Amino acid sequence: MAAETIDLNASQSAGVAARYALALLGLADDLRAQDPGVLDRIANDLERLMEVWRSDADFRAFLADPRRGAAEQQKVLTAIIQKVGVGEEVRKLVGVLVNNRRLASLPAVAAAFGAELAQRRGQQVAHVTSAFPLTDTQRAQIAARLTESGISGVKLAETVDPAILGGLIVRIGSRLYDNSLKSKLQRMQFAMKGAA
Repeated sequence: MAAETIDLNASQSAGVAARYALALLGLADDLRAQDPGVLDRIANDLERLMEVWRSDADFRAFLADPRRGAAEQQKVLTAIIQKVGVGEEVRKLVGVLVNNRRLASLPAVAAAFGAELAQRRGQQVAHVTSAFPLTDTQRAQIAARLTESGISGVKLAETVDPAILGGLIVRIGSRLYDNSLKSKLQRMQFAMKGAA
């Protein structure tokens, strides 16, 4: 029963992230008449913000901490946004997430935005789940392995889930490659039960 609750919460969280991402895409569509490069600018702004998230464990902990007040969240994020040089659209998105107490969803919103944008552009999206944030070297290795498998021009949508313990889970469309330590341990457990 607990596993169902976790999956339901993950599904709800993904739905929330998708709604914010679609709203941001809608805003970009509205602005494209005056600013043809707005989609790329928003995608780059989100990527710069997620680069800070991937490289800074304190920032990840800050985003995930629900005890922080909206004023404190806004103050810290304003400083980071100014330092990174994020544009008005992403700044407003962060403000809405803070006001709606959904700041922890920012990485999922950025991933959903990237996935939707890639889909619009006809690119395949590889949803990669890892126990720890990926390094640039690991990203390049994953892209190289996918290219070797005949899947090129793939955009990576990254998720960090410490529950998988180690390894990777890669989902491209309906294909799932689960090489996580958690799955390996579960398969070993089932094999040991069958041998007994």
